[in-house]
Formats: sequence, C-alpha cells, structure tokens
Amino acid sequence: MRRPRGKGPTTVRGSSAADEKHLAEFARSRRGVEGFVEPRTAVSDVTIMLVAHDGEWTRRRVPSVDWAHNFANRAGIPSYDAAVVGYPARMREYNRRQKRGGG
Repeated sequence: MRRPRGKGPTTVRGSSAADEKHLAEFARSRRGVEGFVEPRTAVSDVTIMLVAHDGEWTRRRVPSVDWAHNFANRAGIPSYDAAVVGYPARMREYNRRQKRGGG
C-alpha cells in the first residue's frame, strides 16, 4: 500500500490536562478502581487503564510510566504494569455485557 500523496507520517496525540481530569474523576466516582499501566508501543503513547469493581473501564494517554504510577498513588488506587499482570477478568466480562446490551 502506498501512502496518499501529500500526507506525512501520523503523529500520536500526547496526554492533556483534560485526560488527567477524566482519570481523576473516574477514580473518585467509582469504587474498587485499579490502574493498569500500558507501555508505549509503535502506535500509541504510554496509557493507563482504570478498571472499576464492576469492570467498567477507561483509558487515557499519560506522560510516562512513572507519571501513571504516581497518579495512582496520589489517587489511592493500586497500579500494575499491564504487560506483566494482564487485565482483570471483570473487565472482559463487562465488555461482554456491553456487547450483549446488558449494561
């Protein structure tokens, strides 16, 4: 496949204050939240996925792995390296419920 003419390489959007605000609100408004820090890849920057007790989740870009773990510490939630521990089963079940329309 050829790249369309006039189009340069894509750029990845960095994290923002709005991302941090969203993460803080999610952590504050749900119970049993844990953070899963995802490393930088070829197509995305470092992200943190927050997963609540019922499996509801959100993901946002963050400035660095250290920033993500520090954020979790400040928010009083545990954080893990997602590449090491994986994701909780409750998140997969939440996704299945959403797909079936069982909210």
